[in-house]
Amino acid sequence: MSLIYLDTNATTPIDPRVAAAMRPCLEDLWGNPSSTHAEGRRAKQALEAARGQVAACLGCAPSELVFTSGGSEADNLAVRGVVEARGGGHVVVSAVEHPAVLEVVLALEVESRISLSIVGVDGGGRVDADAVAAALRDDTVLVSLMLANNEVGTLQPVREVAELCRRRGVAVHSDAAQAIGKLPVDVGELGVDLLTVAGHKLYAPKGVGALFVREGLEIAPQIRGAGHERGRRAGTECVLLAVGLGAACELVRQGVESEGPRLRGLRDRLEELLATGFAGAVVHGDREHRLPNTVSIGFPGADAASLLGALADEVAASAGAACHAGTATVSHVLRAMGVAPALAAATVRLSVGRFTAAAEVERAAALILNHLNA
Repeated sequence: MSLIYLDTNATTPIDPRVAAAMRPCLEDLWGNPSSTHAEGRRAKQALEAARGQVAACLGCAPSELVFTSGGSEADNLAVRGVVEARGGGHVVVSAVEHPAVLEVVLALEVESRISLSIVGVDGGGRVDADAVAAALRDDTVLVSLMLANNEVGTLQPVREVAELCRRRGVAVHSDAAQAIGKLPVDVGELGVDLLTVAGHKLYAPKGVGALFVREGLEIAPQIRGAGHERGRRAGTECVLLAVGLGAACELVRQGVESEGPRLRGLRDRLEELLATGFAGAVVHGDREHRLPNTVSIGFPGADAASLLGALADEVAASAGAACHAGTATVSHVLRAMGVAPALAAATVRLSVGRFTAAAEVERAAALILNHLNA
């Protein structure tokens, strides 16, 4: 039987409708969108149409979007871009941010470009908005708080934090890579100044992403050269990938209201089967504020790496964050949540997606439990 794919937080397959939208770019749309001749104008038209689709998904103006090579570049551009534009200062982040944020702020601190405050989380992995407010200083220039955690699915109080920061003139960035497509994401409702999009988390190709930059906010470009993307990111735009991201965002915009409840039903069934089928199983993450598709569950006494290795040809999942799957270190997210190392090593992350069927959830749970209880 085919592999049951329960690792959509790591990456999603390209939706066939996205691939169909991209195909003309491979076959015919090859012009440089900065050129003024006919081929360049055709490419520019496709690029800007895609920008409009991403903007409509996020509730922003097309001019507020910068196309990037992915979520990591968007995070780097947001954090370094604000810090450099404001001449350094104080930055606040949470302890459970993606490495594309954490590693950047730690590097800036080592470079003596910023002073840094890292705010902890509770046992569910959620930040207290008041704790962020307490960390703000007169010289704070940026707060970066992810919208949804990639490992345990916990949602952060981004809207509340943004409201607190707006009164202080502090810019707020949110990495929304894991939230888009699973929850409605509107930059106006969130009140953020910058927001990260990663294509391969929402059924677009790898190698493309976007950064929302609120009109009037100055950021320093991190890739310098010609004045592409309104001077914020040099390099000839890849129309092929932008069109893919645009098509994927249009599908999200049309379907997110119905997709969230469907994912939640699959997640809850999977969680129920595993929690009742293994004595002492521990579900991680905030019980109320959580992505509808993510189950992070620990099986005391088991070894997650061995479990996933034994089932690798039948069930695709992750032990902790997918980008660290090859290491033996305890997840920084679970560590920040106070999860004991032994339980962290026994924790598996399963994430359902657009193409997950109910029968697959049933079969995956049976396979996992059969191995655990053997």
